[in-house]
Amino acid sequence: MGSPTPTRMRSSPRWASLAAVLALAGTPVLAQEPPAAPPAAPAAAPAAPVAWSSLTPEQQKLLGPMGNQWNNLPPERQQALAHGSERWLSMSPEQRDQARDRFSRWQSLPQEQRQSLRQRWQRFQALPPNEQAVVRQNFHRYQQLPPAQRQMLRQQWRNATPEQRQQMLERARQQRQRRIEHLERGGGGHPPPKR
Repeated sequence: MGSPTPTRMRSSPRWASLAAVLALAGTPVLAQEPPAAPPAAPAAAPAAPVAWSSLTPEQQKLLGPMGNQWNNLPPERQQALAHGSERWLSMSPEQRDQARDRFSRWQSLPQEQRQSLRQRWQRFQALPPNEQAVVRQNFHRYQQLPPAQRQMLRQQWRNATPEQRQQMLERARQQRQRRIEHLERGGGGHPPPKR
């Protein structure tokens, strides 16, 4: 059996799993990301390489196609793949199916949209943990809205002028700051009323 052709690679369950691990390792979850955040802080210390032999046999099997080039990968990529394979192996079959679906949707997006989502994800990752928590809380609240209300909010955003969008973002920042302050004071549950 020769080397796999691109068509066979895409239809192979092993390649599909590897593709999903790669997606877990390097791309954001496909969801509506939060509004733009402040620029990223300076990077921390350089990542340490991950030895192939330090991976579990299950991880090595899953990442098998990467084995020959593992030592040539940047340490950041090695760490991301090791972490992604750990996540993949800990998932239930249903979670793996969902991850494959997200990866398929990700691949179907235009390159510009994927780049925009990557940048938004990086901005989110650069936020302090308390601000990430508030953004997640807002996203979960948004997800709980009835579909019609979510559609109305998306339509309001699309129809807004650039100035109106800036006003919306400023209001959202102020609300987020109030929630952060509320959480920092040890408050739980709902945020304080508007000032």
